[in-house]
Amino acid sequence: MNQSIRKKSFTDFFLFLEEVFSSLRHLRKNSHISSLVILRQILFTGYEALLLMSFIAMGIGGLIILQGNKLLTNFGQGIWVHVILVTVVVNELSSILTALVVIARSGTAISTELGNMVVNREIDLLKSFGVSPISYLVVSRLIGVMTAMLVLSIYFNIVAVVGGWFFSSLFSQLEFRAFMKDFLSVLKLSDVFMSLIKPLIFGFIIALVSSFQGMQVYKASTEVPQRTIKAVVNSIFYIVVVDILITWLFRFFG
Repeated sequence: MNQSIRKKSFTDFFLFLEEVFSSLRHLRKNSHISSLVILRQILFTGYEALLLMSFIAMGIGGLIILQGNKLLTNFGQGIWVHVILVTVVVNELSSILTALVVIARSGTAISTELGNMVVNREIDLLKSFGVSPISYLVVSRLIGVMTAMLVLSIYFNIVAVVGGWFFSSLFSQLEFRAFMKDFLSVLKLSDVFMSLIKPLIFGFIIALVSSFQGMQVYKASTEVPQRTIKAVVNSIFYIVVVDILITWLFRFFG
């Protein structure tokens, strides 16, 4: 019984994925994709999360310096501060922490909203008007989440680096210009590509998984929180796996 349910779930997911890619292939000609939904998703996922991301990024940048100061001599004056900031923050933490925040806020919101729309038969209403729910509800949110994830990740890196310099300057007289010069000398092109690719892929995963789980609600409103929990757990799992894979590929071919 459990095996047949799992097979059906996998089949439903791949059919859902096929519909999403089909809609994306005809992106320019697809009139069902709503720019208003995209904009609202960017505002909710990105703009409204800026304050929280600022606090986390500043804290992470500062904590790395504070902890590193115990281990390395003259940490703020050497090149090690920049190496650690690039390796830990730019390559890994910025994308992962941003993804976790987006899952907690937007992933749950998307899954809950779409689930309630299914229960209230709003999805059927859209279909009756000839509007594709995949294009209008899913793809529009997918584009919005991916855009917001990219912007938030870049913003996280900037704030974390500034936070790193601020806490470094507490231990030594370190000018911001000199700090940034050393930081940019350590930052490689592959690091920049990785920090841009990861949030886009993570945003795609979060929006896709959350939308799928929301659309999998059938009749009862009690299914909505269950599907939301599945959306969170599955999104985190897929993101960790994909993050390891991307990092390995960059290290192997880099």
